[in-house]
Amino acid sequence: MPLTPLDIHNKEFSKGFRGYDEDEVNEFLDQVIKDYELIIREKKELEEKVKDLTEKVGHFSNIEETLNKSIIVAQEAAEEVKRNAHTESKLIIKEAEKNADRIINEALNKSRKIAIEIDELKKQSKVFRNRFRMLIKAQLEMIESDDWDHLMQYNDDEIDDNTEQ
Repeated sequence: MPLTPLDIHNKEFSKGFRGYDEDEVNEFLDQVIKDYELIIREKKELEEKVKDLTEKVGHFSNIEETLNKSIIVAQEAAEEVKRNAHTESKLIIKEAEKNADRIINEALNKSRKIAIEIDELKKQSKVFRNRFRMLIKAQLEMIESDDWDHLMQYNDDEIDDNTEQ
């Protein structure tokens, strides 16, 4: 058990034949008591400080651990978001490719139909052209025929007579 200031104060020394000067010893012991009390007070203050600092270190350690966990959770969440974005981008690309294929196929089908319609219109135009040519030829032949000359020989009088009848 450690020595206390009271133990030092109450300490009695036996007296010898030519012992120490009692006042001098008491004065020295008083100084030792004061110094010892000061050291004990400082020790208690330091123990309190150590206790407070230990609690603060524990608190900060908890905060550090919480922050580390939060960082890990944030990193995992970021990775998850990244994976989801990557997956979603792949789906969007696939959907866009499907739409592009569909649009291309529709355009090809329409162009084929248009090409068929163009061919059909060309055929119809050739038929129309040939028929129209034949009609014009027939009309020209009719105009150039001798029947017209014969009609021109009628007199105006004959026309008037025929209309009156």
